[in-house]
Parts: sequence; structure tokens; C-alpha cells
Amino acid sequence: MSKERLYIFDTTLRDGAQTQGVDFSLDDKEKIAAALDNLGVDYIEGGWPGANPTDTEFFQKKHTFKNAKLTSFGMTKRTGRSADNDPGLSALMNSNTSSVCLVGKSWDFHVDVALGISNDENLENIIESAKHFIKKKKEFMLDAEHFFDGYKANSKYAISCLKAAFNQGARWIVLCDTNGGTLPHEISYIVNDVLKHIPGKNLGIHAHNDTGNAVANSLTAVLAGVRQVQGTINGLGERCGNANLMSLIPTFFLKKDFFSKFEINIKPNNIKNLTQCSRLLDEILNRKPNKHLPYVGAAAFSHKGGLHVSAVQKNPKTYEHVDPKEVGNTRNIVVSDQAGKSNIISRLKTIGIDIKENDPKIKKLLDEVKDREFIGYSYDGADASFELLARRIIGEIPRYILIKEYDVSVKKSSSGKIISTAKAQLEVDGEKIICEGEGNGPVNALDNAIRHNVDRLAKYSKYLKDLKLVDYKVRILNTGTEAVTRVSIESTDSKGKNWFTIGVSTNIIDASFKALVDSLDYKLFKDKAPASR
Repeated sequence: MSKERLYIFDTTLRDGAQTQGVDFSLDDKEKIAAALDNLGVDYIEGGWPGANPTDTEFFQKKHTFKNAKLTSFGMTKRTGRSADNDPGLSALMNSNTSSVCLVGKSWDFHVDVALGISNDENLENIIESAKHFIKKKKEFMLDAEHFFDGYKANSKYAISCLKAAFNQGARWIVLCDTNGGTLPHEISYIVNDVLKHIPGKNLGIHAHNDTGNAVANSLTAVLAGVRQVQGTINGLGERCGNANLMSLIPTFFLKKDFFSKFEINIKPNNIKNLTQCSRLLDEILNRKPNKHLPYVGAAAFSHKGGLHVSAVQKNPKTYEHVDPKEVGNTRNIVVSDQAGKSNIISRLKTIGIDIKENDPKIKKLLDEVKDREFIGYSYDGADASFELLARRIIGEIPRYILIKEYDVSVKKSSSGKIISTAKAQLEVDGEKIICEGEGNGPVNALDNAIRHNVDRLAKYSKYLKDLKLVDYKVRILNTGTEAVTRVSIESTDSKGKNWFTIGVSTNIIDASFKALVDSLDYKLFKDKAPASR
């Protein structure tokens, strides 16, 4: 039995760009488009030519995609103008794309309120716009805006908008849940009714996530009969976002109800690029990735409870619905106060420590983790601090830089400027070194005092020069004058390696100092720096 083809349409560069705080540069758009093409999506909606200089320039460039069709986006012609004389349509015609997607109103309420024209004038605009592009041999798609709300209000008119484009030869009619308020059971009913008028092989779905159902609505629409699915990387989009292609693509590929009936253009090896594609977008946007995203999140295959870990070690299927490797992700065994012996052993193996199950150091490490978490430490995300703790107990971490004492001060000058200074007394190979630094705050000053004097640290200079602190978080664990503070630091180096360290104290400077020292020690250890004599 032959499978039916599903087409993946990505609109990250257009609909995703409407997200508050998102502003793609030309270089950003090029990188994202290349990643999507390498993944193997069928369509990349690059933006709206003429709407802004970046989109216009993007479409003026020549793109040679291996898998995807670059698609330009716009709106149907304006009332009172012919299609030939509409500036918006002219920009699309000159956009160097073989595919064009036009938004057209399909809710009579919007036709009246937003456009201020009659229902018949709206239909004429759709018809004439479709004719214009189809006559020029362009693959034409109608993005039927607010279709599901329009159907609920006036189903006859909403469907007439779809037919206005389809009867002219439109390749795709995309049913849009623009306000994102439609539920899966409604999607199923409405799509089945639309199929009486337009074949499923010409229908698409574009779902927004305002009820948290964008992925479910897209899957429901496919099962009901549509064959094009639109969405964005990580569900990017205005308000609550769009359908997340990072969830939809692996579901189509890995879940039997879909892979047994449908095929997509994305190859097995390319599915493994999903996690990388997801994190590329976050990197470009300078956002911290959502670790709880399905399939591609850092916590998607994390296991914390001791019973869970023990079962996963015997057979991952006990607590994993797919193999994380299939989507380019990894399994993560979390060490916390809920950890059991199996957690510790599994985590040690992942960091390259081979130890026997009956080794008394395992119980010592487990007890130490639980004692530390009782006073405020959390090794859930502090991978580097956990590894250092484990190796110190096992006896594998040498001594590097000994920081014997430090002094931090903050003062306000007569001009109102806040000045933070720090002085640290270090010891390397028995030699005492006094380092000083200034910074935006006490922690930054302390960091500068230690690291910005690396030339004076002789043999550790080359290891610490490329160390960067990229994130710093403070959490107050309780209240009162003796509140306990937890500091988390994310560090990186020139090789792109990221690691997390943690410090806890009743003093924020001391907590920061502990996390900072762990970051330095981890960098020196992973780069195989020599021990201090």
C-alpha cells in the first residue's frame, strides 16, 4: 500500500519573525534558511518582499536550495486596483521565487471590520490575485486567514473564499486558525466538511498555539485529510506561537499512526539534525533554550527518580517513548536529593568514570550529594560542579590555583558612580600572587581580579584566556537576615563547550566565589592542565 505524501512548510522567517523581541538580520535569515534546507523541509517562507528592507534584500539574493522551495508571502490585491497595478503583488512577482503564498480574509467579520469592503469585493480580490500569479506560472497558495472562526460564523462564505482561489488553479489552500482558539475536535469536523469541496491533496493547516493545541490541531488536520503542515522552529510566533515543527516532524517520522500512512521529504539521517536546528534558532536569538521542549529539549530524556533510572538502564523503553539519538538528542541522568545508587553509577559512566557497584565511594558520593542539596545545592543542571565533586571524592582532581583569601568592596563616588573592586591572593606552585580587578559589580570585579591577570599565572595562562562567563543567576532560597543564596554560573570557551557550576552560601559573594572557582577548576581539568606543585 503506497503512502501519501505530507509537505512541510516552515514559516519561521515570516510568521516567527512577528514574535515580540525577534528581529532577524539578513545573516540570521540566511543561516536559518540553510539549516531548514539541510533538514529537508519542502517550503521555506522567507518573508514579505517590500514589507521591510531586510526581507526585500533577502529575496533579491539568489538562493540555491537542495530540498526546499523558497516561498514569498504577501496579501491579496487591494480593492480599487487591478492585480497588474498592485505594488504589493509586483514586489512578490519580482521576488525570485517559484512559489507565492497570499493571505486572504475568509471571515466575513474581518472583511467588514479590517478591510472595510463587501464580501463580494473580497472574493474578487482573491480570484484576481490567484489568476495573476497562476498566469505567470507561479505555484500559488491561499493562506485563508481566520478560516476556522470564519467557518463557525458563516461557513458558506468561508468555503466560498477557499473555492475562489482553488477554482482558479491554486496548488494549496491553507486553513488558518489565526486566533488559535479552535480545538482538535472542531478541526476534525470542519476539515471533513471542507473535503466535500476541495481535495485533501490541496489542503494545508496553519495552527496557532493560543490554547496550547497547535501541534494537536495540526496532527488532527492531517488525520482528517490535509496534506501540507505549516509551523515554525520551536513554535516561534506572536502571542503564544505557532505549531512547533520540532514536535511535528519527529511525530510524522517516528509514530506508527503517521509513518505507516504518510511519508515526508526529510531523510532518516536528517531527522537527527532536529535538536541542532532547534538550538541554532535559540543561539541566533540569544535565548536560553527551553529544556522542556518535546523531542529536542535538554530535559526531554532526563531521568531523576532512582526507580526510573534503574529501569532505563535495563531497557530505555521503560521511560522513553523514542530513542533520543533518533532526533539528535541525548539521555541525561539527573543527580539530586532524589537520586539513588543507580543514578550515581549511570551519571559517573556518562562522564567517563568506571567504578564498581560495591565501591564504598559511591555511597559516600550519594550521601554528599544529598547533604549538599539539603543546604541548598542543586546538581540538576550543574553538570560541571557535580563532576568536580565526584572526582574529588574519588581522588582524580589535582590542585590547580589555590585562592587563599579575597577582598571585595563597593563604593559610591561623589559623582554618583558605583565602583566595585576586588583583590585576591592566589598561590600557584607555592608562589603567592596578588591580583586586583574592577567590575560592574562585586562578582564581576572578583572574576576580573582572578582571570584578567592570567598572564601572571604562568602555566595556566593559555588555559584560561578563552574562558567566558555567559550567564549568572542568583536565587534566594529562604528569607530573613540569614537568607541562603544559590548562584549558578554558565561558562563557555572558544571550542563552544558550555558548562554549569553552582555555589551556595549565606553570603552572595561567597556563593558566587564558589561557583566561579568550580568553573575555573573544570576548565583546567577538561583541558588537562598540569597540577600545581
